[in-house]
Amino acid sequence: MAPINASFGAAVLSLVFLASSTTAFNITRILGDFSDFSTLNSLLSQTKLSDEINRRQTITVLAVDNGAMGAISSLPSDVQRKVLAVHVVLDYYDTDKLRGIKNGSAMLTTMFQSTGQATNRMLRPCRMGFINYTRRADGVMMFGSAEPGASLTSQMVKSVASRPYNISVLQVSSAIVTPSIGSTDGSKAHAPENAHAKAPTPAPTPSMSKKPESAPAPAPSDDSSAEGPADAPGPAADSPDADGPVADSPDADGPAADSPNADGPAGTDAPAHDKTSDDTVATTGRVVARAGLGVMALVIMVVSL
Repeated sequence: MAPINASFGAAVLSLVFLASSTTAFNITRILGDFSDFSTLNSLLSQTKLSDEINRRQTITVLAVDNGAMGAISSLPSDVQRKVLAVHVVLDYYDTDKLRGIKNGSAMLTTMFQSTGQATNRMLRPCRMGFINYTRRADGVMMFGSAEPGASLTSQMVKSVASRPYNISVLQVSSAIVTPSIGSTDGSKAHAPENAHAKAPTPAPTPSMSKKPESAPAPAPSDDSSAEGPADAPGPAADSPDADGPVADSPDADGPAADSPNADGPAGTDAPAHDKTSDDTVATTGRVVARAGLGVMALVIMVVSL
């Protein structure tokens, strides 16, 4: 029985050791001892970020007191969690370790970087999940977002609590708000949706180079040319219109006002009239007119006799 009891006791001790190592600390209890951090403690619980912190073995929390928490508590709840995650460094840093950093400057990885949400296609390089630490010449320790152009605006005030090398809680003077953290849903939420859409094709403008086509003007009728002078009274025979060649009339050769030939060269928009046909019509008209005059003169002579 003794060997069995010894084995059982060793197993129990192993389980106790594993349980104690998996629950090395509880951030809610640690901050609960300090009333100045009640707002931070409450938000860590509301956003379930305290559970994420307690699952870690090595962590550093940059704590902001109640007076400086307005910069975080005024944000939407989903953004609050992201900003709070930036205040959780994935390593153990107490004041001694920070002072011993080579060159007095370092880029620290935060819990926000491990969430997979620290991406923004508009930022190159994207450092949303990192913060910069710098120790100034006067010994003051400064923190700020590692995004390009961001300033070191948060100063370390004091060490609040520490359990080497598991958890360290350091008070900082102000919240570290990454400039583009509100757009981490990213470039999709804030970028123009139609950025890659094609612009609508403009309607085609009417061309001014080509005139609207219209029907060609009707050719002069042969009957009108022949019968016009024949029906005219005798004295009209001396009229210039009767003796003059019909082909010389502007109405005979010139294009009609609505004809395409009035605006453009012949043969482009409408077929041109055959000049030989026009000459034939004009000659026939003159012959008929003169024959009619001769018949009328003969009739007058017969009547006068």
